[in-house]
Amino acid sequence: MPISHTQKPDEQRVVITGMGALTPLGMSVEALWQNVCQGKSGIKYITRVDEAERTCKIGGEIPEFNPELYIDKKEARRMDRFTQFAVGAATEAFKQAKLADENGALTIDPTRFGVVVGSGAGGITTIDDQIRACLNKGFNRCSPFLVPMMITDMASGRLSILFGAKGPNFAVVTACATGTDAIGEGMRMIQLGEVDVVMAGGAEAPLNAVSIAGFAAARTLSMRADDPTLASRPFDESRDGFVMSEGAGIVVLESLAHAKARSATILAEVAGYGRSSDANDVVAPCADGEGASRAMVLALRNAGIEASAIGSINAHATSTKLGDIAETKAMKRVFAESSQAVPPVSATKSMHGHMLGATGAVEGILAICSLNHQILPPTINLDNADPECDLDYVPNVARHLTPQQRLNYAMSNSFGFGGHNASLIFTHAPN
Repeated sequence: MPISHTQKPDEQRVVITGMGALTPLGMSVEALWQNVCQGKSGIKYITRVDEAERTCKIGGEIPEFNPELYIDKKEARRMDRFTQFAVGAATEAFKQAKLADENGALTIDPTRFGVVVGSGAGGITTIDDQIRACLNKGFNRCSPFLVPMMITDMASGRLSILFGAKGPNFAVVTACATGTDAIGEGMRMIQLGEVDVVMAGGAEAPLNAVSIAGFAAARTLSMRADDPTLASRPFDESRDGFVMSEGAGIVVLESLAHAKARSATILAEVAGYGRSSDANDVVAPCADGEGASRAMVLALRNAGIEASAIGSINAHATSTKLGDIAETKAMKRVFAESSQAVPPVSATKSMHGHMLGATGAVEGILAICSLNHQILPPTINLDNADPECDLDYVPNVARHLTPQQRLNYAMSNSFGFGGHNASLIFTHAPN
């Protein structure tokens, strides 16, 4: 086993000092966590798409979102919704991390402050809108802001400008593993000594007619329409696909040395990161979970801990027939030689839906909340487990841990179209 993360120098240990989230379960990390613990669903009937164009009726919208809470109206109109979400979540994380003084001036070296924020589809709503405008009004009516609104790196670019981050600034795009990979790549930038602080995560705004039609045509979406809150049901025998959602999750990463030097409040440590490729299929995962299991093993090696140290897993668990079974097999492979069985598994997409490129960052935040509150989120709508999904998925009710059950390490997994696999391991803030 490689060196433990606790034995690394403080300059190479990476901690989290700020978190922000915008999700169908609320406009902050606190609201998200409270609703998850209560087992509430944020899935509703979609209102942002005309009924005649809806090939799927349900999704995870954020109807209360107002970009002018974070940026002025003029600038907001020049951003795609996914970028607006990134700004909102990043503002919460930035404030919690206390990276600026009372006058708004940065208190850290801007040239050592990086941004890694990605998206699975970027400004696809802007693309949809502008194609319609060109076809209906003529191509000379195309918006001059089309390109800076649609490109996937623009959330990262906008955050760099907004917060004065002059270090490396780029987007990670690994489909539904994007948010997880962004945090992992931010961690590595710090460990390489390139930066002291990184704002990392993902943002997504895919609830438009084209996105919905594409996923519906691929038969990956749940088509339950009688009660939207029951549609996302990971590991349940009656699951019929994922529920698409919008949102963002952003964290502030720092080296432990830097956080200590400025007396920052540390929320958690990123102990390990692993990534792999299935090299199998554009959409379908390895049926035996081999690729996903390698990402988890690599994260364990990077953390320098045994599988038996993991006390909970926030699963990717999209509620698709193939995916949930493959992930169950992957987790079993990882713990096959461990002195401990697979630990409790939470599938929070059952409540907030699948935010594509944002979901890994949001689920990482929830894993950190689990560590800090010693509560395991439930997997709601798990009424009759698939016979091939036979682990402890914390069904329907959040689990409050006793001191004897203390959670010390939490794993969060994300897998994306194209065979992308990513795993993060979080632990308590260092003493």
